[in-house]
Amino acid sequence: MKEIRLAARPDGWPTDDTFEIADVPAPTAGPGEVLVRNVFMSVDPYMRGRMNDVKSYTPPFQIGEPLDGAAVGEVVASESPDVAVGTYVVHGLGWRELAVVPASRVRVVDPAAGELSAYLGVLGMTGLTAYVGLLDIARFQEGDTVFVSGAAGAVGSIAGQIAKLRGAKRVIGSAGSAEKVRHLVDDLGFDTAFNYRDEPVRKQLRQAAPDGIDVYFDNVGGDHLEAAIGSLTKYGRVAMCGAISAYNETSAPAAPRNLALAIGKELTLRGFIVSNHNRRMPDFLAEVGPWVREGRIEARETVVDGIENAPAAFLGLLRGENTGKMLVRLS
Repeated sequence: MKEIRLAARPDGWPTDDTFEIADVPAPTAGPGEVLVRNVFMSVDPYMRGRMNDVKSYTPPFQIGEPLDGAAVGEVVASESPDVAVGTYVVHGLGWRELAVVPASRVRVVDPAAGELSAYLGVLGMTGLTAYVGLLDIARFQEGDTVFVSGAAGAVGSIAGQIAKLRGAKRVIGSAGSAEKVRHLVDDLGFDTAFNYRDEPVRKQLRQAAPDGIDVYFDNVGGDHLEAAIGSLTKYGRVAMCGAISAYNETSAPAAPRNLALAIGKELTLRGFIVSNHNRRMPDFLAEVGPWVREGRIEARETVVDGIENAPAAFLGLLRGENTGKMLVRLS
């Protein structure tokens, strides 16, 4: 089988030389394990941080070893009475065609209930991230005005739609192209959106929300976070989900330069790691699952075929080439 390994730690932007495609013997399952043929794997912005050899909330990738991340696939061999051959499961060993996983570490999913890829996106950790970030971290309330950065991406697009369905007064999104801006408004139901490349974010956000915003769902950091702090109303709340604008920078970010405003406005800025909120998965699926089945939430996907193209998919994700969830189809 093929697997993708970390060949070198990037200094700044990763390149093709950051990765190595290796042919290795197919593994076999041992007691209590299952062998999974991966069908889809996820590439996500947080993986860039794991390429650095620094202490973080999750261990760094190791040079010469395969990367990992969310994947969904079919169990083709099982040494566990709890998971049968032919079952489809979500697990954490992507970036390889076959994965041996402890049966206790997989989540069984129903391929008849929706597309398999959805369990890595809108019905998986991506959707849960949007749900928890908006409702639990930012404490969204009906009637709030919400700003979502990176709104055409996997998490941002779902967060904005949940806000609308939960009764937001106004939902504003930022994206990196005119086509993505159109998608946010025409397809996803955002009230308005802007291209952050056109003019300063601060100026465009003030135009979009002249009375200010109550909630900011932050996927970008940097100038977006600075602009949001300036526009947040008294007691505004920020869910700090990601800061993709700084992931490949080699020097400290210049923004936000107005953090002191958080004092006078009594703002709440709170980061979160979705894996610490898995207990919310049943609530999330109970509320969001019907919206997906009824077509009230749209989950766009950008799919790249072939494990050998996974590095290119990841680099494209960092450049913002995706709309919605970026996935690699392995088989």
